[in-house]
Amino acid sequence: QEQLVESGGGLVEPGGSLRLSCAASKIIMSVRAVAWYRQAPGKQREMVATISTGGSTSYIDSVKGRFFISRDDPKNAVYLQMNSLKPEDTAVYYCNAQSGSVGFWGQGTQVTVSS
Repeated sequence: QEQLVESGGGLVEPGGSLRLSCAASKIIMSVRAVAWYRQAPGKQREMVATISTGGSTSYIDSVKGRFFISRDDPKNAVYLQMNSLKPEDTAVYYCNAQSGSVGFWGQGTQVTVSS
């Protein structure tokens, strides 16, 4: 069973916003970093945003200034606030948590940006 569950995706018009949530079904120990990935049909999965245990964040160039990743350890949750969405953002979004050499994934949540 997946240990991470993504939610919050949906259909939105260009320029709109969505907030994705990633909830852990159990506490994952020794997490080094959490990241959001996305994969569009026929395209390679790409890392969109990361947040470290120290709170440092990084983003792929195409989402800088529009997407914001945050982490709430007491709630075992990670969020991705997506603003000014573009059709090119359409993809299935996945949450990933790295613990040691193991990566944990959820089932993904679909984000569709279309007019």
